[in-house]
Amino acid sequence: MRKTPAIVVAAVVVLAFVLNPSPDRHREKISTTIAERNPIAGILGVGVLTAFASGYHSLGVASYTRFDGRIASIGFMGMVFVL
Repeated sequence: MRKTPAIVVAAVVVLAFVLNPSPDRHREKISTTIAERNPIAGILGVGVLTAFASGYHSLGVASYTRFDGRIASIGFMGMVFVL
């Protein structure tokens, strides 16, 4: 019986738990992404306000933030993607 696949799956799950992005990582990425996409919004601090007002939700191995009823960012394995 080969246990290698089970060990690999268990290691990936543990790694996903450990690398799950924090609320601060989500907020930082939202702020910088909005500023990159729209420099005027960056100057006015729209990204900072959006990041501050977003709600963080953790699923253990992944996380996301919601703003105004929509998903603003998704995080997994240490990476955050702003939608």
